[in-house]
This record gives sequence, structure tokens and C-alpha cells, in this order.
Amino acid sequence: MVKTVGVLGLGVFGSTIAKELGDQHYDVIAVDKDLIDVNRVEEHVVQAVQGNFTDIELLKSIGFANCDVAVIGTGSNLEASVMAIMNCKKLGIERIIAKAKNRMHMEIMLEIGADEIIRPEKEMGDKVARNIMRNNILDVITLDKDNSIIEFTAPKRWIGRSLKDLDLRKKYKINVIGMKSHPDGELSINVPPEEKILPGSFIVAIGKPDTFEHLDYTDQLR
Repeated sequence: MVKTVGVLGLGVFGSTIAKELGDQHYDVIAVDKDLIDVNRVEEHVVQAVQGNFTDIELLKSIGFANCDVAVIGTGSNLEASVMAIMNCKKLGIERIIAKAKNRMHMEIMLEIGADEIIRPEKEMGDKVARNIMRNNILDVITLDKDNSIIEFTAPKRWIGRSLKDLDLRKKYKINVIGMKSHPDGELSINVPPEEKILPGSFIVAIGKPDTFEHLDYTDQLR
């Protein structure tokens, strides 16, 4: 079933979410007081409304209570964000995601009922920093608080050695679930422990990434 998503605040953050979800055939209701911002997303969404989203009567009149998820896209105006979250709670919206400018704003928004907080600048900064530090890791996909899928190229020190010899589970708390001999090759699943690692090998593993990431950042994978 297609979810109905409400987006309050159509700056870069909110308008990007509204457009992407709308283009993927989600029903999006978008609201902002600035007509230029409203016009920018109008062709991508089911309903684009110019108005003050801190006014609960406006939200009621446009059917905002029908939203399964609400995204509060204004992060600089704390008062407006707080009012928007409170309105969404009163309308019975099950999931509320809000943008926050800093940690203090984040804590306030969580306290009054936001389910999830996004801090785009911090999260992008963290991502860029990790990309700079990485030597072999290509991507880390979080599954839950304890497990991630880690995609990486084999360090030079591993070339010619077998998975059994490397004992990755014991050393790094990861389990290899797939490997291919070069980036464009076919991923082999259930790799035999005796499989030797070739130059340019691409490895997919699952496990806790903390230790593995730290050793990759410091070029200590052995």
C-alpha cells in the first residue's frame, strides 16, 4: 500500500524529500508559506499548499491527518518545528521525522514527540570524514544496532591468503558472505574457507563494523 507522506517546510531538505517521494509514486502533501517553494514541488506531489503549517486548522482542511508519515523540514526555526510536531501529534500521525539544527533542538523535538531526528549537516559531515579515512571499505550498510553489511576491497596484505588463514571472524568479528575476483565480476556466495584472495578481490561481509572500520581507517588490516 502506498504511504501518504506530509512534508512541512520546503527548503532544500524538505523539497528534495517531497520531489523524490512524489516521483516514486508516493502520495505527498507539501506545505510552505513561501509560494516560490510551493511552486517548485507542485508538479511532483499530489497536493502543494501555500500556508502556515503551524496552523492546525489549515492542516485539517487539506487532509493532513491522512498522512502515515510527516516530515518537518524546517530546522532553523525551533518554534515553528515544535508547533508542527505538536500539530502532527494532535492529528494522530504515527511517524514524525524532523530536521534539527543542533543537539539541543534535537533533544527538544524528541521530548515533545518526534520519532526520528535528522541532522543533515552533521550526518553529511560524518559521511565525508569516513570516506576520507577509508582505505579499503567501499560502503557500510547498517542493518540494526549490532550488525552491518560491509563492502570492501581486499587489502594488499591479504592477497594470496585464504579466508581460513585470515580468520576474519575471530580477528574482526565479521563473516564473509560473498566475494568476487574483480569489481565487475559475479559475486560468489558461500565462499569456501580455502578460497585464496586474488588481487582486486571485492569482499562482502556481515558483522559489527566498529573494529573493522577503525583498523581500515588506520591501515592496520592484516
